[in-house]
Amino acid sequence: MVNLRSKYNIPNDAVLTIAGTVGVGKSTMTQSLADALQFRTSFEKVDSNPYLDKFYGDFERWSFHLQVYFLAERFKEQKKIFEYGGGFIQDRSIYEDTGIFAKMHFEKGTMSKVDYETYTSLFDAMVMTPYFPHPDLLIYLEGSFEDIVDRIQERGRPMEQQTPLDYWKEMHARYEDWINNFTACPILRLDIREYDLIKDPDSIESIVEKVARFLQHNEKLKRRHL
Repeated sequence: MVNLRSKYNIPNDAVLTIAGTVGVGKSTMTQSLADALQFRTSFEKVDSNPYLDKFYGDFERWSFHLQVYFLAERFKEQKKIFEYGGGFIQDRSIYEDTGIFAKMHFEKGTMSKVDYETYTSLFDAMVMTPYFPHPDLLIYLEGSFEDIVDRIQERGRPMEQQTPLDYWKEMHARYEDWINNFTACPILRLDIREYDLIKDPDSIESIVEKVARFLQHNEKLKRRHL
């Protein structure tokens, strides 16, 4: 297999984060890019989460605990990635927890105002500083609500099949609002209709080429501001 990292001159220490709503193909993109670039992967650890079952039993009581746990785990993972020296593809970003999930709990009344303000203050102190190692690029996978629902139904996970369509519609809208206001690091938006990594694994090369162009453009902009 051609080394696409060398072919497109992508830095060995690049850190790329994949974001997008449920069913959009984050895990597939993470693994495909990691294989193509010979990078490590960083996937979300759900099995070891001590609050998840409690949270599903009582949203109001455990939403704050769950979000703080996610924040701590993602912060440690981000730190580990940069201690390794980069060369990572990350499935889901640290920014989605505050911009989408904690905000949703607060607005729906399953997180108190005091807890929400405490959580966002903690997030800002830990993450929104010049010292936090932000990714080189956030790759946002986007598609229409209809396309994403089709994918959720296609993969057939029981819990997702039982979830009302209104929830997926709200989540889709929240993600779109979040990404349209996101400024923490550079963004590359990819339309899920323009590639199919399952049926055509070679389509990853066109994505790598876009990533390379984007990284090189951002590097030029940085140099101009030095």
